[in-house]
Amino acid sequence: MVALDYPAAEQADKLVRALEGIPCWMKVGMQLFYSAGPAFVAELKARGYKIFLDLKMHDIPNTVKGGAESITRLGVDMFNVHAAGGKHMMEAALEGVDKALNGGSRQRPLVIGVTQLTSTSQAVMNGEIGIGGSVEQAVERYARLTQSAGLDGVVASPLEVLRIKEACGKAFLTVTPGIRPAGAEIGDQSRVMTPAEAFAQGTDYVVIGRPITAADNPRAALEAILASI
Repeated sequence: MVALDYPAAEQADKLVRALEGIPCWMKVGMQLFYSAGPAFVAELKARGYKIFLDLKMHDIPNTVKGGAESITRLGVDMFNVHAAGGKHMMEAALEGVDKALNGGSRQRPLVIGVTQLTSTSQAVMNGEIGIGGSVEQAVERYARLTQSAGLDGVVASPLEVLRIKEACGKAFLTVTPGIRPAGAEIGDQSRVMTPAEAFAQGTDYVVIGRPITAADNPRAALEAILASI
């Protein structure tokens, strides 16, 4: 999944054109979605891309239900909610999906829960967020909660994939940001792996942003990543 972390549609479109013909998902996050809106997502879908809409919904259940309904009508292939919102909130997201589908032919999107951001260190989680224990313990707890709510999987760092698969089964999806090709700068990520290492752990999807989007030649960068796996 290529993270289109751009402030405007024009910049994202330039990258998409540069990568044309390479099979991959496009991840649209807050900055681009808040700038370019649903129209850009619809354009990507028209080009044949699968879309992960990364808005990390976290609100009261009824609000998340409405948001999930709107997102499903938009036609994305995957979206996420914060597992920290609780089981009822995650179940409400699925209710919103079902309401949008309403027995029609529209494809059901995958719905996944965010466990802990890959920028979150244990010191931050313990001292600032106020969650005790290790990051791995918190991630597993959220993964089990997400599964109990009926969601399809979780977002987690690649370091927790094995633990999640052991706790929730291999069919429970893991989407892993915090992916950095060998030699790439880590940036603001705390828990990282290379693409090959992440897939070796058993993850289902990897999300890669700056190593592609900030490269002098994004197409060559993505091709090199594909060659590495």
